[in-house]
Amino acid sequence: MYIRDTIAAIATPLGSGGVGIVRVSGPDAEQIGRKLFKGSGTKNGGGFESHRLFYGRLVNPLDDGLIDEGMAVLMRAPRSYTREDVLELHCHGGYYLVRAVLQACISAGARLAEPGEFTRRAFLNGRIDLAQAESVMDLIASRTERSLSLAQSQREGHLSRALAALKAPLVESLALVEAHIDFPEDEVDPAVFEAIETGIATVSAGISRLLATFASGKVLRDGVSVLLLGLPNAGKSSLLNALSGTDRAIVSALPGTTRDLIEETVSLQGLPVKIIDAAGIRAHHADCVEQEGVRRALDKVSEADLLLVLVDGTAPVSPELSELLGSLAALPYLLVVTKSDLPQLLDLSVLAAPLGVCSVSAKSRAGIGRLASRIYDHFVQSSAFSSDDAAVISNVRHRDVLVRAQRSLQDFADNQSLDLPPELLALDLRTALAALGEITGETTTDDLLDLIFSSFCIGK
Repeated sequence: MYIRDTIAAIATPLGSGGVGIVRVSGPDAEQIGRKLFKGSGTKNGGGFESHRLFYGRLVNPLDDGLIDEGMAVLMRAPRSYTREDVLELHCHGGYYLVRAVLQACISAGARLAEPGEFTRRAFLNGRIDLAQAESVMDLIASRTERSLSLAQSQREGHLSRALAALKAPLVESLALVEAHIDFPEDEVDPAVFEAIETGIATVSAGISRLLATFASGKVLRDGVSVLLLGLPNAGKSSLLNALSGTDRAIVSALPGTTRDLIEETVSLQGLPVKIIDAAGIRAHHADCVEQEGVRRALDKVSEADLLLVLVDGTAPVSPELSELLGSLAALPYLLVVTKSDLPQLLDLSVLAAPLGVCSVSAKSRAGIGRLASRIYDHFVQSSAFSSDDAAVISNVRHRDVLVRAQRSLQDFADNQSLDLPPELLALDLRTALAALGEITGETTTDDLLDLIFSSFCIGK
């Protein structure tokens, strides 16, 4: 339930920093600003000019005791994030200082905001729709330029506009069906039914195109995990360092150097990838620590999104390597031949490679870019991003809603072929429209909003 009171929260991460910001939104924002902020630049002895930053003193409203010097800006409705009066108080970024400013706002009449309440108010006040509201958290969580671009696209309304284009033919079709319900005695022109079928087919095809983008959109949003597996000294740690551009893992010619799982998140052409370097797999372990490392490596095989099996290109196929590849025969993996800058003794013709072969040299970096492209292409279909304003879905909730909408359209087609009453046909179309409306928030419940915004940080 939306209560038109005034809320406050810290808008910057807690901890030490140059600046900390406390945000206030609601009808009492300006009054709270007058109580807390004393600035010579404000007009009329403490009033604020909208959208202008003022310098002054932040004080405790209970005793006028100094908290800090800082800045204040008031953004009057509707030209604000929430379309309410919004006050921002900027102070030094110390943990205690920022909390003291927040407590002063509460003492002056605000209450502590709930998670995501600022964005929820922006949605409820019509500034953004629900899909755009959800993109705010995607913006904050973005780990690569590509995932940021995807979130920005949704925030700018590309998905919302695509959904609006899908709903228009549905509304027209529903109007035609309901006209037949209201005037059953009138004979319906066959061309009307053809127009309805054409419109439904167009919408169904549009939903299918959106659903086809989900796999690529989700991995760009959430990232993937790639496990490096192989015999000792196959070059796993060297490859991890080459892909990450750091000396994250120790590289040594001594077998069994890597004992535990080493993880590093990197961006491969904009795809967030968690690379996991595991202990080398061999039958005879040097000690119990290495044995535990091998166990953990094998446990990760089923959890990884992609398996890279590394083989040393300077050595012939050994019984241990054949045994390892045989144990992975049921799994899709990309075979990576390492040390390509050295003379090659490996006979690839006797090795199975479900996802193909890629040769690399961590030392010279030969083939590293090609391997990055192979990983990216394995997860991302470029056709999903046909243009800069192409609508892409990356949210599981959106995917599930679209599947329900398409199922309702299929029910409509099936019921129409059975010549069922138009009342049932209209119900199918209304169900599809309601489902599409769940994405943008036109048809939703408080429980759903609570669930969505509970994942937001308090200051957003």
